Amino acid sequence: MLPILISFRSWCGCFGGATNGAAVDKGLSKLLRRAAWLGLSLLLSVASLAQTQPDTLPQGRFLRQTAKVGELVEYELRYEHAPGLEVIFPDSAANYQPFEFVGKRYSPTRTRESRSLDRTVYRLRTFALDSVQRLSLPITVLRGRDTLAISSVPAQVRLVRTAPPVVPGQVPNLRQNLSMQPVEPQFNYPYWLAGAALLLGVAGGVVLGFRRKLRLRYRRYRLRKNHAYFLAQYARHVERFTLSRSLTNMERAITLWKNYLSNLENNAINSLTTREIVAHYQNDSDVRLALSLADRVIYGNQFSEDDTETDLAFVLLRDFADRQYTRVVANMVQP
Repeated sequence: MLPILISFRSWCGCFGGATNGAAVDKGLSKLLRRAAWLGLSLLLSVASLAQTQPDTLPQGRFLRQTAKVGELVEYELRYEHAPGLEVIFPDSAANYQPFEFVGKRYSPTRTRESRSLDRTVYRLRTFALDSVQRLSLPITVLRGRDTLAISSVPAQVRLVRTAPPVVPGQVPNLRQNLSMQPVEPQFNYPYWLAGAALLLGVAGGVVLGFRRKLRLRYRRYRLRKNHAYFLAQYARHVERFTLSRSLTNMERAITLWKNYLSNLENNAINSLTTREIVAHYQNDSDVRLALSLADRVIYGNQFSEDDTETDLAFVLLRDFADRQYTRVVANMVQP
């Protein structure tokens, strides 16, 4: 191109002299600058095009040439590319039709001689009945904010039929198996949970509906047990006093009687004197006589040869406790 421009400049100099030659030189310089910019832009465009185009296509293949319905088959997808390229392989959300995704295993990227290799093996299965089934998976190349999807070359696998083909209009031969097969029993959680919820509901209804009656029965049960325990302990202290004639055993019997009545009637007679106790029970003759005999023996130290008085005091106190227990139980509020 340069010889053509020099010849053009010489031709113009022959017709126009020095003035025309200067104008021609100025025009040639502008033309050369434009040509340089055009060449540089062309080179950059070619380089950019070379970078955006993939150097190779993904390669996909089935590791077996045949497969059965529902049988696992492995599909290998590999891609060789430049080391600096970011590549994303399909995951479980990709479209594997006519196959179904089961799992996958991948190998780390291997780089040799300025070339990188990515490889993933997918575990698939199919329930389609086509004799030949094909699959093509795309990979995604990341370039900044842009993505480029590149599909692999379709690979195919041949379906092996396990049953003979059905002839149109002919009923196939059916086989039946009526033998019982062992089945492992399973725990029926829903029914058990429903039964437990129903039982809790019934129990809650019973408690809510009969809570006053149940509370009354429980209180009577506690009173009956406490009264039986009192009678047993009281009889033990009386027996020990009879055998040993010890004032300590008599004091223990009287103290037990006071504590029992305090718990039975919810009062504090165990802290009252004999006169105050007699007044509390409205001058009851049995209480007055029994406590007077007990005070004469304990505080006056007046033992008689005959045990009639002390035995009478113990009997009167026990009978009075029985009457008070019967009165408290009878006065309990009915539901």
